[in-house]
Amino acid sequence: MTEKNETVDLGLRKFIKDLGIMAGGATLLATAPWLKSCTPETVAELGREKARIGMIGVGSRGQYHIHNLLKIKHAQIVALCDVYQVNLDAAHALVPGAKTYTDYHKMLEDKDIDGVIISTPLGTHAQITLDSMSAGKHVFCEKSMARTFDECKAIYDAYTKGDRALYYCMQRMYDEKYIKAIEMIKGGLIGDVVGMRCHWFRNADWRRPVPSPELERQINWRLYKESSGGLMTELATHQLEICTWAAGKMPSEVVGFGDIVYWKDGREVYDSVSLTYHFSDGRKINYESLISNKFNGMEDQILGNRGTVDLSKGVYYLEDDNTVYGMRQLLDNIKTGIFAAVPTAGPSWRPEYKSEYIPHALTKTATINPGQSMIGVDADGSDLIVSAFCQSCITGEKVRDVVEEAYCATTLCLLGNEAMEKGTKVVFPDEYKIPYMKF
Repeated sequence: MTEKNETVDLGLRKFIKDLGIMAGGATLLATAPWLKSCTPETVAELGREKARIGMIGVGSRGQYHIHNLLKIKHAQIVALCDVYQVNLDAAHALVPGAKTYTDYHKMLEDKDIDGVIISTPLGTHAQITLDSMSAGKHVFCEKSMARTFDECKAIYDAYTKGDRALYYCMQRMYDEKYIKAIEMIKGGLIGDVVGMRCHWFRNADWRRPVPSPELERQINWRLYKESSGGLMTELATHQLEICTWAAGKMPSEVVGFGDIVYWKDGREVYDSVSLTYHFSDGRKINYESLISNKFNGMEDQILGNRGTVDLSKGVYYLEDDNTVYGMRQLLDNIKTGIFAAVPTAGPSWRPEYKSEYIPHALTKTATINPGQSMIGVDADGSDLIVSAFCQSCITGEKVRDVVEEAYCATTLCLLGNEAMEKGTKVVFPDEYKIPYMKF
């Protein structure tokens, strides 16, 4: 290996190479075209160049990204910004050589910054993203895209008209088990996709300690409608994106119920939601989330007429499975005379015909996210999508479909919130449809 190649992000390079072998090159890129710019050959061309990154918002999620960035060879954190000094000090301790700011506008004036990573409350995503692109910076923003339909459309229009790279942290698009699952689904593993079921359950109040009352809405922004879309924009955005990825189209309407069932502590966003998204062809996404019971954890299920894939667990099940259970095999062997008589234990000796589905692994190794962390977990694709963003900061290349997928997922979440608030069926509005969408 040359000295030049030793400086690239070997984690990203190996990931793409292994996926290519696993999924078969062209098939992989048809399933996940956003990986095209991250081939081993492209990554190797980065050489000794580093993306100079400014962090806007360095709370828990921002610091999670910092830890990942410090492991990426073609990334250098040069600036940190936060309005909350406690967070800024903690982040500066991790990157003592970085400049610090409390006003992101001042940071954007720095010509030595190639791109920014935005990890601020949802209600601020749109303005900071638009300002950053206007300042000539490449942008990576946490999900969801924005708090309103109008903001989402404004960002999308600015992105398509501009020349800056824009990423959203839809990390499942860079998670091996999800990519492999979609490739297998589209290859016919479970037959025709007939429905989708997703849920995400936690048991926590989402609150963070507040040192002073005037900081309540700043620190606990997830609990208030002005700054948050609640469970939909914080959790459902990932799962709805997977459903539309598998379905190959968007649902056209949604109905649902949202309530504050347990955490009656002054919050404004629902702690329990249940929705049904309806496609024009009759298929449905059934989605449920609550944060006062964690028994069921998190699941992303794609249902086919010949099987089911649970992408979150990295397994699939077949309706007609030829796998033979041990007891059934033993009985068949006795019947055919391979074994002599075997003593049995009365009524406990029964043919063990298939009474439950048999799980099959999607990949040899898969990191399972139980869905309980509010910050993030290792090896869920977050490190790889950030690495890809840093690559775009160097090459200037716009990644395919990531913005579009984020737009689709975010608008579906906002549509779901609207349906719950109105208590009626809501149809996707024509004025917010983009060419990427298929209904």
